[in-house]
Amino acid sequence: MGRTRTIDRDKVLDHAEQIVCREGATALTFDAVAKAAGITKGGLQYCFGDKDGMIAALVERWFAAFDAELARTTVADAAAPDQARGYVMASSRLDEASQTKMVGLLVTLLRSPEHMERVRTWYAAWIARFDPGSEAQRRARTAFFAAEGAFFLRSLGLVEMDQTEWDGVFADFLELL
Repeated sequence: MGRTRTIDRDKVLDHAEQIVCREGATALTFDAVAKAAGITKGGLQYCFGDKDGMIAALVERWFAAFDAELARTTVADAAAPDQARGYVMASSRLDEASQTKMVGLLVTLLRSPEHMERVRTWYAAWIARFDPGSEAQRRARTAFFAAEGAFFLRSLGLVEMDQTEWDGVFADFLELL
């Protein structure tokens, strides 16, 4: 009989996200996370296997949280324009800390083809929903890409905008739908 797991994976992932937000993706190391979480590197390895496993857990957690937010505002079998509307609305509600965290994780992913493939698959599934032969679905696809572009521009610090501006930009995206 194995030992009962005593390490709270979600709390460890919280610490990992805080490191990315505070210090950037390059500071995300097993040493830093173990120290912040008050556990040993062995305990961290037991939970995630290796750094790639920890990053995969962070990404999966973010996808699950985003998908849950999207599910709150969108019917599962909705038409593509309605799904895009839900996506834009969910994206508009992401705060700056969440954006910074996710971009930091995505930058980290660039170093790992395996993890990058997971993100590509997620985006490909979204893009495949839109029929380019339909005017409404082309507008929905445009709103999707616009929301993603705004997300990355703001998160990377390339465009500064306060919440009022952010809300206005996303209202414009919704007008496309």
